Amino acid sequence: MPALLERSATGEVVSEYHVEAAIAWCHVTAPSAGDTNWEQIVSLYDTLLAIRPSPVIALSRAIALGQFAGPEHGLAALRSINGLERLGRYPFYPIALGEFELRRGHHAAARAHFLDALPRARNQTEKRFIEQRISTCEIPS
Repeated sequence: MPALLERSATGEVVSEYHVEAAIAWCHVTAPSAGDTNWEQIVSLYDTLLAIRPSPVIALSRAIALGQFAGPEHGLAALRSINGLERLGRYPFYPIALGEFELRRGHHAAARAHFLDALPRARNQTEKRFIEQRISTCEIPS
């Protein structure tokens, strides 16, 4: 099997599948989320966007950028996504906005984004996750 994997990474053409595999490799080889090479992941998403532009890939890139450069950069990237209307029913756009607002300490704004995501949940697992994120927005006393 390893020889087959090595052969799959050879050649002169880089496809979206090569880039997606590299992104996955960055995630699975990191000892923790904090040790993830987010700068490399942002770069890989840049490559993936050049090969196959889409709002979902731009969303993933914005999240990685926020992990690497901070929530302000992540928010700016989220708000500049082309074709944002195509994410209308996708819960992860408002979830990402909420996460970055929460990291900035803007609990009310984060809660509003999580509440916006709640009706977009596609299953009970997503719904429970969003509800949990809403509960984290209680302003600490």
